[in-house]
Amino acid sequence: MKTNLAMAPALIGALMLSACDMAGRGAVLTSPVPVDRPEVAMAVPPAGALSPELVDYYGRLQNGLLQQGLLRTDGGGPDAPFTQRDVVRNFLRIAFYEEYTDAGGRLVAREAASRMHRWDKPVRLTIEFGDSMSARDKSKDTAILNSFAQRLARVSGHPISTGRNGNFHVFVVSENERRALEPRLRQIMPNISRTALNTVINLPESTYCLAFATDPEQDGTYDQAIAIIRAEHPDLLRASCIHEEVTQGLGLSNDFPLARPSIFNDDEEFGFLTGHDEILLKMLYDRRLRPGMTEGEARPIVERIAAELMGGEA
Repeated sequence: MKTNLAMAPALIGALMLSACDMAGRGAVLTSPVPVDRPEVAMAVPPAGALSPELVDYYGRLQNGLLQQGLLRTDGGGPDAPFTQRDVVRNFLRIAFYEEYTDAGGRLVAREAASRMHRWDKPVRLTIEFGDSMSARDKSKDTAILNSFAQRLARVSGHPISTGRNGNFHVFVVSENERRALEPRLRQIMPNISRTALNTVINLPESTYCLAFATDPEQDGTYDQAIAIIRAEHPDLLRASCIHEEVTQGLGLSNDFPLARPSIFNDDEEFGFLTGHDEILLKMLYDRRLRPGMTEGEARPIVERIAAELMGGEA
């Protein structure tokens, strides 16, 4: 399960456990995994160390997904065709709905209609590692994020880069390091909600990673975003989290079970951004659409854009 949240000023810091818009325009984004996953009984690891139990757990989990033919990195193929009609339906469901909502200080999985969100300002991704990460893994994940940012910028046509002093912070941290993140999160987002903080600190083992974005003016425009990725994940699962949480933090915040081939789907079939998902991202940042639009306002425009991108194929 991954998760994504979006937030309003009062809830600044709503989470994208993998797909949702929370409290006025932040989003939580989350994706469940199609295998049984009992909570792990853990000893408390020393500060700056990985949890051995979680390293073993997520390693076995990744192996199980791969044995089922999941976490694909091929971007889709002849076995996963999609039409113009599919693209319209999937875009409207992913960009105009939220998966999680704040119910009195706690998140509940309840899909609800929302408005379109995206960034108007340039996105600058900054990656921050806990001391638990090895030099090899830091280098590997930094290279993945740098390459992925270039791909996202090329596909979306929006300025997306990596470097210091970013407005989209990607944390790769261990269990203990994540639980100690509150001061750093408050530094980045002074008005972050208690709900968002609790979601980060008390993240269950069944949630692989999460992201949250803020919309302080409640106009559909993101201002800041944060992604949390577990350092205990094996390489492919960490890379998959980077792909999904960063993309959902750009505005494709919901998950939809009929979307295929897609990372915006709880079935974990695809681990990396697909050709279908690139089309959705192009649509999201098409200037004919505006942040804050409703599904009804956007639908005729979305249909025209989809026809252009798909060559008119129904």
